[in-house]
Amino acid sequence: MDARGLNCPLPALRAQKALQKLSPGQTLTVLATDPAARIDIAHLCNTDGHVLLSLAEEGSLLRFVIVRG
Repeated sequence: MDARGLNCPLPALRAQKALQKLSPGQTLTVLATDPAARIDIAHLCNTDGHVLLSLAEEGSLLRFVIVRG
């Protein structure tokens, strides 16, 4: 899911909406450029029971891999 250029809280809200469409165990990759997404997406995973499998930083790009809980 491409959330590049979106500011807090939009990357997390869009990730939440995308995760609702997946079955448990499926993965979602989120691309974001807002530094606050690190906190927001980690909080989303903890709150909604998902697993933040990885977070990679490539310059200003953040790549999250989330497993739907």
